[in-house]
Amino acid sequence: MMNMTPAVKQLLIINILFYIGSNIVGPAAYTVLAEFFPENPNFNFWQPLTSMFMHAPVMGGIGITHILFNMIALVSFGSLLENMWGAKKFLFFYISAGLGAIALHIAINYLLFNEGLQALVDNGLTKQQVLMAFDTRNFTAFEGKIEIPDFEKMASAYYGTAVGASGAIYGLLVAFAMLAPNAELMLMFIPVPIKAKYFVPGLLAVDLYLGITGKSIFGSGGGVAHFAHIGGAIVGFIMMWYWKKNSFNNKRWD
Repeated sequence: MMNMTPAVKQLLIINILFYIGSNIVGPAAYTVLAEFFPENPNFNFWQPLTSMFMHAPVMGGIGITHILFNMIALVSFGSLLENMWGAKKFLFFYISAGLGAIALHIAINYLLFNEGLQALVDNGLTKQQVLMAFDTRNFTAFEGKIEIPDFEKMASAYYGTAVGASGAIYGLLVAFAMLAPNAELMLMFIPVPIKAKYFVPGLLAVDLYLGITGKSIFGSGGGVAHFAHIGGAIVGFIMMWYWKKNSFNNKRWD
C-alpha cells in the first residue's frame, strides 16, 4: 500500500480529532459545526467548511462506519493524488470539491423548501410567518394550506444537517477515474473488480437515483446527502477537465 502523504495525514488527524471531540461534547458540537439550512437560526458562515470534518456520531445513524469508509478512501485515493500533484494542489482540490458538495446540497434544499413556501404564500401566509412557524415548531397555520409530502420536504430541508467528507471524497474518486480509468476498484459488498471508468459513473448514477427518489440502500431514510456526493463529483470533474485542458499553457497550476 502507498505510504500516507503529509497532507492526507493531516486531514486524517483533523477528521479524527473532530470526530472524537464532537462525540465527547455531544449535540452542541453538531449545532455549531454541522451544516444547517441557511434560513435556520443555527446556520453560521463557517459551517460549509467545518461540516466537511464532522461525521455521524457513534450512537447515531450509520455510526462509526461513516468516518471509517471516508477515511479509508481518503488515504487510498488521496495519497496517490497528493503524490502526483503535491500537497498544495491536492488540498485545493479536496477543499473545493467539499465546498462544491455543500453548495449543491444547499441549493437542492432551497428548491425543496421554496416549493413548499410558495404553496403556503399562495394560500395567504407570508414568508416571515412561515419561518416563524418553523422556528417555533408551531404549524397550526399550515393546516389545509400544504400537502403533507411537501411539508415533509420543507421540514427535512430546514431542520436537517449535513456532515462528512463524502463530497470531497467523491471529488477524489472522479479525479482518480480520469487519471487511471482502467484501474480496477471493488466495493466491500460487491467483491468483483470493476474498472474505475465504469465504477465511478455507476456509483454516481446510483446516488442520483437515490437522491431523486428519496430511497436508500440502508433502509428507510438513511440520512445520506446524495446530492452532496454529486456536487463534489461535479466540482472534481470540472477542475480535472480545466487542468487537463490548460496543462500546457500559462494557466497550468504549476
